Amino acid sequence: MSNHTVEKIGGSSMSRAGDLVETIFVGERESDAIYGRIFVVSAFGGITDLLLEHKKSGQSGVYALFAEAGTNDGGHEGWSDALSRVGAKMIGIHGELLDDIGDRQRADAFVRDRIEGARACMIDLQRLCSYGHFRIEPQLQTLRELLSGLGEAHSAFVASLLLNRRGVNARFVDLTGWRDDRQPALEERLGEAMEGIDLSRDLPIVTGYAQCREGLMREYDRGYTEVVFARLAALTGAREAIIHKEFHLSSADPKIVGLDAVRKIGRTSYDVADQLSNLGMEAIHPNAAKILRQADVPLRVRHAFEPDDPGTFIGPDAGEKGRVEMVTGLGVYAFELFEPDMVGAKGYDSAILEALARHKVWIVSKTSNANCITHWLSGSLKAIKRVERDLAARFPNAEITTRNVALVSVIGSDLSELGIMRRSLDALWSEGIAPMAMQQGTRRVDVQFMVAKDQMEETIRTLHHTLIGEPQDHAAPRETEAAAA
Repeated sequence: MSNHTVEKIGGSSMSRAGDLVETIFVGERESDAIYGRIFVVSAFGGITDLLLEHKKSGQSGVYALFAEAGTNDGGHEGWSDALSRVGAKMIGIHGELLDDIGDRQRADAFVRDRIEGARACMIDLQRLCSYGHFRIEPQLQTLRELLSGLGEAHSAFVASLLLNRRGVNARFVDLTGWRDDRQPALEERLGEAMEGIDLSRDLPIVTGYAQCREGLMREYDRGYTEVVFARLAALTGAREAIIHKEFHLSSADPKIVGLDAVRKIGRTSYDVADQLSNLGMEAIHPNAAKILRQADVPLRVRHAFEPDDPGTFIGPDAGEKGRVEMVTGLGVYAFELFEPDMVGAKGYDSAILEALARHKVWIVSKTSNANCITHWLSGSLKAIKRVERDLAARFPNAEITTRNVALVSVIGSDLSELGIMRRSLDALWSEGIAPMAMQQGTRRVDVQFMVAKDQMEETIRTLHHTLIGEPQDHAAPRETEAAAA
């Protein structure tokens, strides 16, 4: 195994790139210690929302406006103006991060080239498809990838300039395929990009988006950065993969249970990380975790602005049996299909799954019995109503309801002997909270409670106090220990 690490920095942290120079990029490191690392960076905070659509509110960005406009005459004004606003936002970031006027001029020119290049492609595409023989819909996914890559290319380029000015030999590594007429496979794209880079004296700053034959967004949508990060760690045989976030991976949201009550998880298993991803905690994308697990590369989640803290170590056997590690919750929709004729009949389950996949609605959990199937969903109500419409047409006798509720999950590496359900129900009952449903899987890594949405935070506080209690020390191993393991 090589002695280097592959490290990912998210968009919110990248927006504080100047502070990152003093923590994870350089900080107190001597010259040699600066190298031996590969950084994979996301776009600056908010940029991808502007380019595509807002991740939480769904507000249209450039891509969504273009898709809505289609080939209508004059329909380019909305998306074109939005693209100009993205360019202005990017250039505004240069004024905040880059002190040298020459660096700002180079960065401004870089943005203008990419923004105007994308605009020209989109105008040409719209004009071509206006003839009717060519359809715009098959090209939308390609356009989504092109736009997304603008954000990552921008942040990696600016970070490289910032570090070069500090005397660091940072190398901008562009995986976005800009003006590249080939479509290599992802592994080929990564391998070519890393050729000629000497990790003992070069610090690669790699774009979190990679254009490739597989089409990353088609499969992972906005989880592509972590997949690039994981593939690069596996391909180069990294000693450790590290994700830098603005917070510690903790036992609960400190805004809900209080800063003094939460504790850093310290060490846990990939099984737990998968559960967190499913609940939108974004510890790591499940596919990225799978790549690292198969390549035997351990993962660490660190606080980007606390460089001396080892963070949380995630490995195949890193979890501690018999310990509740986190209590977290998520607002979900209870989507229920009740049909008396379902008993003994086939096709209901697959039809629901097809509709949910067609409208890109995320399934958080699921329960079923003889004549009722309930999915606990995360997504826009608009998309769920489309699912409801499709299924009502398919099963006209079914009763289909959608309710806005919350799912609270108790997560740990092995909860088999803790009596979680009994202890939780006693505690919730004493607080006047009656779950509408609950379940525990046979792997015993989580217990889920479905409650009224306005009771979610009180449920989290009650379960955290009951099952985790006072802060304890579950320190992660230092990197040298992990390397020796």
